[in-house]
Formats: sequence, structure tokens, C-alpha cells
Amino acid sequence: MRNTGGEDMGADDAAAGRGQGRDEAAQGQALLAAVHAVLARLDNHAGHKAHGSDPAGSVQPTESTDLSATPAASSGPAALAALVDCFGLSPFERQVVLLAAAAELDPTTAARCAAACGDPERAYPTFSLSLAALGDPHWSALTPVAPLRRWRIVELDDESRLTTSRLRLDERILHFLAGSPYLDTRLHGLLRRTTAPDALPASHALAADRVAAGWAGAGGGAPLRVELVGGDFRTRADIAAVAARRSGLGLYEMSAADLPAAPAARDLLARLWQREAVLLPAALLLDVGDLDREQSAATGAFVESAAVPLVVSSSGPRRTARSRGERVVVPPLDADEQLGVWTDAFAAVPEVSEGDLRDLVAQFSLPPHLIRSAGASVARDLAGEDGQDATGLAWRAGLAEARMGMDELGRRIEPQAVWGDLVLAERQLRVLREITAHVRQRPTVYDEWGFAGTLRRGLGVTALFAGGSGTGKTLAAEVMAKELGLDLFVIDLSQVVSKYIGETEKNLRKVFDAAEQGGALLLFDEADALFGKRSEVKDSHDRYANLEVSYLLMRMEAYRGLAILTTNMKQALDTAFLRRIRFVVDFPFPGESERAEIWRRVLPARAPTKGVDPALLARLTVAGGSIRNIALSGAFLAAEEGDRLRMCHLLEAARTEYLKLDRSLTPAEVHGWV
Repeated sequence: MRNTGGEDMGADDAAAGRGQGRDEAAQGQALLAAVHAVLARLDNHAGHKAHGSDPAGSVQPTESTDLSATPAASSGPAALAALVDCFGLSPFERQVVLLAAAAELDPTTAARCAAACGDPERAYPTFSLSLAALGDPHWSALTPVAPLRRWRIVELDDESRLTTSRLRLDERILHFLAGSPYLDTRLHGLLRRTTAPDALPASHALAADRVAAGWAGAGGGAPLRVELVGGDFRTRADIAAVAARRSGLGLYEMSAADLPAAPAARDLLARLWQREAVLLPAALLLDVGDLDREQSAATGAFVESAAVPLVVSSSGPRRTARSRGERVVVPPLDADEQLGVWTDAFAAVPEVSEGDLRDLVAQFSLPPHLIRSAGASVARDLAGEDGQDATGLAWRAGLAEARMGMDELGRRIEPQAVWGDLVLAERQLRVLREITAHVRQRPTVYDEWGFAGTLRRGLGVTALFAGGSGTGKTLAAEVMAKELGLDLFVIDLSQVVSKYIGETEKNLRKVFDAAEQGGALLLFDEADALFGKRSEVKDSHDRYANLEVSYLLMRMEAYRGLAILTTNMKQALDTAFLRRIRFVVDFPFPGESERAEIWRRVLPARAPTKGVDPALLARLTVAGGSIRNIALSGAFLAAEEGDRLRMCHLLEAARTEYLKLDRSLTPAEVHGWV
């Protein structure tokens, strides 16, 4: 681009600017020369009309005008030659373009048009004048399906007056001929330019080669489109951008949701883009997400009409009976490729060792653009403050990038609880620690020791936490997430399950696809909403309900992190499901001694208390969740009175909690409290 800053422009930029300026000047001079040749034909036609010759309007050379080098024969500017070649313009259509350009470039054009047509009121180019004054005229050039009007190279002020209406050159075409190309402003807001990354991992570079080959191999009427599926959108865009660069094209991206549903508007957009794709030149990446039936039909029609390089981008294959073109699947990066991307991203952070990077690779499965973002974030943080833990920053950056797609799918808990906060029997604690070890040591056992090659399936770490409400299931998951340095995402299955066939699987797929980046421990709460549907198959709804359960367990087994189900209906599960879950942990209702310990841990040491006795409080037959509610409510009551926390405050809070549970306090539970 031309730099108008002058003094701030470097020597290389200044040289490039001068070179571009010379090119534009040469282009402009060549265009003006071609325009003047066409205007000379108008002058010649005006001379014949003045002498009353050639009543049919044919053009004959005069002695004073040399037309041996006609616009059709002269080379003209390179941009004009490209326009002619790309859109298949005839010699006559080429002259029409130049005549319309003359009206914008040469101030004498109006007078010369008026003289040539013999009407001072029509001082502008028209098709009628073109047919009469220009060489090799043919009527078919005027039709809406011919290049001039189909590709909106020229436009009519009034289409009801085909031959006598003013003929205008489209502004985008004028600037193209003058050597100042740009994206048509009518496409702004719909299309976005995509910049190709400097390099891709080897498997993604191979995918880019296949995309480019899909365009190059489409000949003889085959569609110039490729279906790119898998991975996330940004990864697909990077692959398509590299493929476009290797094909000598730019790349623009567009969402299929923005396509007009009305056929006429959609056809106009398609032709406008195809013209741009030829002029720039460029390819289009059309991202196809979740579309309704009407939008899906509009997308199919738009794709079918594409006659320029197109990439149809989606997370999975589209369902369509129409020709797809080449299908390219985005491959997942293997451990070595992941390590290479992390190493490149953290090249400016030498404090993060190769061992640290291997730990990051083992935990996270991020696309390259998110890894680069994490590396840039850590580099900025280290530059801003000395003495920071680079390894910890790298891990937190990985978590931040991994959680981006999860926040809208569940409730994120940043874990704070530790093992000491759990009040469980040693047997349950031992199983929880074993589960944690399975997650932490997966890379060692599966990859380094080779168990992944011999077992192949069921490598996910799955667990079922069974117990009543408030018995510590979520707290245990939080403790494990803290131990593993991960976020805890609580997914409420009662919100995921849908009465519509297929919707539950779609919702679950979104959860697991987002979680596959590795930064989360998944806790599926209220699993009864799904397992409660397990029944004898009596109709299609029963069959699909059972398929939903099977799909959930299948995805849990394949999930590279830890997925936990919670239920208070363990007895309702059949053994086939239990066999597919690696760990089952029972959370029993706490006994009196456990309840007393929970009370001791719930009451903070800094809280002002008087006469609060955990042994007496333990007589309340409630689980840990209710104990926390009573302790907190009692504290608020005491604070409101400006008093220390006493048993009377906890008694009032207990009455409120029991009302919520639809129970009544018994004399034995509160004996000796006040």
C-alpha cells in the first residue's frame, strides 16, 4: 500500500512505494491510450453522421483517423487484458468497457458521445451508441446472461430502456483497470481476509497440499471445491489459507449463516463473489456450522453454484446428495507434532524446559493457534514482571486456552479444596487417589510403556460417584481437579438431555469435543436424568434413550481426561453399564463421628463463636451439603445481631434447612443445645 507518512517510511518501503507508483502510472497511461482509441471511433462515427453517410450506422475509417490499431487488436493495459481473458469478453465487449471507462476518465467523452449520436441530450455512453460506433458489434452482448451484465461489469441506469439508458462502468471494475484493486465494498462485513501462518505441522501441511490438489485437479466441469472437515475452525482456516497461498490465491472466509435465504439475493451475492474471486484472485472458505433447514438449503445452493475455488469448512461431513468435491480430513496432531508446535511457540521463553513442554503436551491437546497464543501470553507476562514461575505460567496459559470452548457448556469451578477437606473413609480415599494416579500417569503407561497399542479401546478414565445429595461427590471431584491442576466443569445432564431424538447426542458431542483440548475434569451431575431412562425396549423412544446412555459411556471411555458421573440411583444401573465404568466410588451418608468432623472443618478458625459444640451439632442427621448451609446461615444470623455465633443461631438455621428438606427437627437431635 502507498505510505503517505513520508519521513517514517523506511528505505525498502519507500522503494516499494515508488515501484508501485510507477506501475500504477504505467497502467493508467496504457488505459488512457486504449480509451482514446475507442473515443477516436466515436469521433469517426460523428464525422460520418455529419456527412450524412452510412445510414445503417456502420463504421468506416476516415482519412484523418488511423484505426488500424483497434482496441481489439492493441494489447492495452495488463488489467484490461486480464479482464478480457477471465470473463471471456469479445472484442466488441472490450470496447464497451473502454467506452464506459472513458466517461469516468476523459472529460471530453460527454461532448463526443452527444456528437456521435446526434443528440445533445444523450451526452453519455449507451448500448445503442456502442452498436453504431464500435467495431464488431453483436446484439448478444446486451443480454443479461452475457459477461457484461452477468458479472455486473457495466450497469444500466434504467434497465427498462436497454439501448438508450446510460451505461456505467462498475466502480470496482474501474479501479481494477486503473491498477487499484480492493475487495468490493458490497462484500464488506460478510467476508474476512484470512492470513496464512508462516508454517504448519507436517500432517496439516499435507492436508493443505490435498486441498490445493483438489482445486488443481478439478477440470472438465468438475466443481472447484473441497470439503475440509475435522479440527476447529481456526485450524481449518489456516490449512485453507496455506493451500490458497500455494495456489497463488488469497483467502477470504464467510459464515454460511450469513447467506441470504432468498434465491435472487443469494444468486446476486454468488455472482458478485465469483467476480471478486477472479479479479483478486482469491478462494473462499465457507464455514458451515449448525444450520436450520432453510439455511442448509441456501448453503447447498450457494455451494452448488460456485465456479471458483471454494472450501466448505465444517466439524463433520455435510449431509447432501450433491457433489462434494474432494474431501480432506484435518488429522489430529501426534505427540511429536504437538511438541514441535509447543517448542516453537515457547522459543522466546527459555525458562520453560523441554520436560515442562512434554508435560504440557501430555495434558493438553490444543490446536496450533491456541498454543501460539499461550506462548505469546507467557512471554508477555514474563516481560512484565521478574521472578515469576515460567512453568506455572505456561500451565495456566494452557488452561486458559483450553477452557475457551467450555464456559458456555457447563459450570466451571476453579478448584480450591484439598484432600484434607474430605471427610471419607480410607477405602474411598484410596480409590480417589488411584483415579488421580490413572489420569496423571496416562502418558507414561499408554505411550512410553506401550499399553495404548495393546489395549486400543477403553483408554479413558471413567468413574461413577454414587451417593445421596450432599455426601461430598462434587467436593471429591474438586479435590481431584486441584490435585491434577485442572478446571472442574460440572455438566448438568438434566439440561443436556432432550426429548427430541438425536439432540441429546448432539449436546454431549459438543461437551466432549470442547473438553478434548485437555484442560478439564468433567463431572456429569444428575446422571439419573439419563440412566433413569434405561428400560425394557417397548417403543422407539425407549430404544433411543438407551442409545443415549451408550453414546455417553462410549465418549467417556474415549475421553483423554477424567469423566465422572454422579447418581443416587446406583441400584437402577444394569451391570452392562457398570462394566464400562472403570471406577465406582460409594459416598455413604456420614455417621455421627464423620458429621462432627465435618462441623469442625466447616467452622472457620477466625469466626467468633461461643458455646458451639460440634459433638452436639453432629446429632443432626444431615449430609455435608446441609451442614455447610446451616453453618453459613447461622453465621449470617449472628452477624445481623452483632453477636458471636452461638448454638441458638445454628438452631434457627437448622429449622430453615429442615423445612427445605421437608423434615422436622426431633427432640433428640437438638437436646442440650440451649
